[in-house]
Amino acid sequence: MLSLEFCIACVMLISLIIYMLTGGADFGGGIWDLFATGRRANAQRSLIAHAIGPIWEANHVWLIVIVVLLFVAFPVAFAAISTALHIPLTFMLIGIVLRGTAFVFRTYDVQSDVIHRRWSRVFAVASVITPVMLGVTLGAVASGTIHVDVESGQVDTDFISAWFAPFPFAIGFFTLTLCALLAAVYLTLETEDTELQEDFRRRALISAVSVGAMAGLSFILSAEGAPAIRRGLGSASWSIPFHILTGAMALWAIWTIWKRQFRLARILVPIQVTLIVFGWGLAQYPYLVTPDLTFSNTAAPDTVLRPLLIVLIAGGVLLVPAFWYLYAVFKGAARKAGQTKEEIGP
Repeated sequence: MLSLEFCIACVMLISLIIYMLTGGADFGGGIWDLFATGRRANAQRSLIAHAIGPIWEANHVWLIVIVVLLFVAFPVAFAAISTALHIPLTFMLIGIVLRGTAFVFRTYDVQSDVIHRRWSRVFAVASVITPVMLGVTLGAVASGTIHVDVESGQVDTDFISAWFAPFPFAIGFFTLTLCALLAAVYLTLETEDTELQEDFRRRALISAVSVGAMAGLSFILSAEGAPAIRRGLGSASWSIPFHILTGAMALWAIWTIWKRQFRLARILVPIQVTLIVFGWGLAQYPYLVTPDLTFSNTAAPDTVLRPLLIVLIAGGVLLVPAFWYLYAVFKGAARKAGQTKEEIGP
């Protein structure tokens, strides 16, 4: 029988995957907003705004779910992470706030070129900082440099060395490339303008190559930067078949992008990202914070976990259909508005 803490850990991993596929793609949109170039730069930015505008705030629900579950179900781990990694977490939260603020003000402030460029720059830079800091946090948690006394909860940290290291930053930029890939692939289907589709097709191909490069670099650095993860990814019984499956999915996704099979690419790339995050979760298990905190030795009592799991099930019954309806209504409306604007012209 599955333990309560294992079930809640699975919900956290699923929430992280969904956040990457939705919120991560929104961050990727900000990345491409920063690198919008050429005579279609304004059209690229307009497409990005129409694509993420109706639903981007709602996607942060999944991050909130992760934080709340960590706080309630694994309080010792929550305290350790928020103490040792409060600097990258603060940068991440500042990035989320600045990104949202800039996106709103860019839309409703005085529509002059100077003001629009100013808010666009803040929006884009914050969209880069946030996924990097998210990845840095995940990399630091897996690195084995955060030491905690399980009995007292005392964290042995200097607040810097656990995250300001090559491996966490490699994971940070790996996360950035995944977000950029998701956004570029999604955006190819947000327009019927073939020139814009080609713009984001090229960006998707660049991102796909970058994902492969950062995955390789992260694996190399994990030998010293995260030995527990390296053992899980390199020598576990499931690791070789899993790498083959993930690699095959990545190559198939690149092929579909190259052949302009955008609808199939939009299915394959999220599967690729899901496999990457799921593989990280498998390699990390049973540690929540390597090497001292596991899911079992940091879990709250069953009297807390049991009602929490019941609430999660009830909430999921309400949340999933609500999200489906939100996407069906607002994404459809946004796509039609974007296509109308493209037909009219800037």
